[in-house]
Amino acid sequence: MQGIARACAVAFLVARASAAAADGGPPPVVVQGAMPIEVDKLASRLDGVTVETVGAWTFWKGTLDGRPVVVSKTLKGGANAAAATALAVERFHPVAILNQGTAGGHDPALRVFDVVLGASAVSLGAFKSPYRSAGAGSAPLDWVPLALTATEGSAGNDPRAHTVARFAGDEALLAAARRAAPTYKRGRVVEGVIGSSDSWNSEIDLIASYRSRFGTSVEEMETAPAAQIAALLKVPFLGIRVVSNNITNAGGYDSGAAEACEDYVYEVVRAYLRTLPP
Repeated sequence: MQGIARACAVAFLVARASAAAADGGPPPVVVQGAMPIEVDKLASRLDGVTVETVGAWTFWKGTLDGRPVVVSKTLKGGANAAAATALAVERFHPVAILNQGTAGGHDPALRVFDVVLGASAVSLGAFKSPYRSAGAGSAPLDWVPLALTATEGSAGNDPRAHTVARFAGDEALLAAARRAAPTYKRGRVVEGVIGSSDSWNSEIDLIASYRSRFGTSVEEMETAPAAQIAALLKVPFLGIRVVSNNITNAGGYDSGAAEACEDYVYEVVRAYLRTLPP
């Protein structure tokens, strides 16, 4: 997943560096979500909306409180999120990127509708398994992480690469999210670690291992790849995820969590826009 993310970033870096903003106006905030239930309401709240499509990716361009905002439907999974992020940076030159939507809980203290602000995002999609002979089975709890952000050397054989890839949330975006927290009435707003991979994990011991080793609060599929592209292209980034289910405490899935997250993120974007120069 991280290798795909890096390839997407490199493909668009030169174009972004040489391109000028199409309308000469202030740069927008880009708000991402993977599925229609994670973006439709946000897009409907923009003023003066126009729609751009690039392949399968959709971007709604408009304004919020008179400021430019782009809502991006990234589609699901790491490759899609990485590509959508690179496209957004190359086309719109955003001042910041917010990736938001639903997630499954890793922390038993989190309830459905609680929101996690991504103080950091980690990749749960790159591991090296120790040697096991034929017939010895598989032991994912023994796998070691690979940080594919290193540009040189063998990730599998370099001990320096055997750490999880971690991407810190932007402090100014975190501050805006904290200021907006009192507007959210459906659950708690906490800071934590968002884990991402193209997997849906339902093994309690594996989830507990991720939480113990990497501090994960929730898991989903898009935040860390998008964060990696944003970091490579030097765009401030924050992940925000609402708990839509939590297998660690029998919290059943509720699709309404996605819209609740959109309502909160709407207030986060407004709080952040107020910090920008006129």
